[in-house]
Amino acid sequence: MVTRRDSSFRHREIRVGAQRWHLVEAGPQDGRPTIVLAAGFPQSWYAWRRVMPLLAERHRVIAIDLPGQGDSGPSSAGYDSWATAGIVGDLLDDLRVERTVFAGHDVGAWVGFSAAYRLGDRLAGVALLDGNIAGVNLSLDDTGGYGGWHFIFQRVPELPELLFTGHEREIVLWFLQRSALNWRATFSDADIDEYVRSYSRPTSLRGMLEYYRAVPENAARNRELSTARIPIPVLAVVGAASGSHELPHGLEPIASDLTTVSLDGAGHYVAEEEPELVADALDGFAVRAVSGQI
Repeated sequence: MVTRRDSSFRHREIRVGAQRWHLVEAGPQDGRPTIVLAAGFPQSWYAWRRVMPLLAERHRVIAIDLPGQGDSGPSSAGYDSWATAGIVGDLLDDLRVERTVFAGHDVGAWVGFSAAYRLGDRLAGVALLDGNIAGVNLSLDDTGGYGGWHFIFQRVPELPELLFTGHEREIVLWFLQRSALNWRATFSDADIDEYVRSYSRPTSLRGMLEYYRAVPENAARNRELSTARIPIPVLAVVGAASGSHELPHGLEPIASDLTTVSLDGAGHYVAEEEPELVADALDGFAVRAVSGQI
């Protein structure tokens, strides 16, 4: 298993404007197609540890901690997905990355949906992995049992921080256990330790909660964005056993160029549950999108 300190991973901390970023790179930097990866809650760049070495055989791979996530600093622009996509664009400019594929899981998919519209002139395509995207396949009504309650609870001011602080392990385990098809086969003790470490940082816990507090704003903007078709190719990857499996149906009316992959052996954490299949999907999509074959 690839570990956090795998020698093939290059960790960097950089500042772009007012934003401090932590990112992890793998693969060559010789002009090959670039794939930028972003994860969600309760995770970090580490969610891609099994996918990155597979993609790095043919691509430059950059896994980022979103602002307010993992080891990146708090957001300098706000936590709604449109603003976050904007500072992701600033990061791509600083890294001199052009015609890349942005792949986002969970909260990363929220950002990816906005990036498809806001950064469409510099992205070759966007991959949205198993996310409930407000205004697309997420209703703000709490009708989905445990799959929906946290979208409401985590928007409450201050209370989640009070209850989560000191209980990061319990919170991480609760989500991993209930959202993976087979969590024991997917997450080792070391994996759980890394996510607990990440969310034991006050700025990361507050930051990821702020993404949820921006969901109503995201919903309103996404409904407005959806009056126009997504201007770039889209890959949707979902776990068949996930509560986000309806994502492709929400994208079909607005995506002119949509590729869908459903993974029978996965729940929500597709990149960790089925890394080989996710890597294959991203690899093929990136090659076609960058070459203009889609």
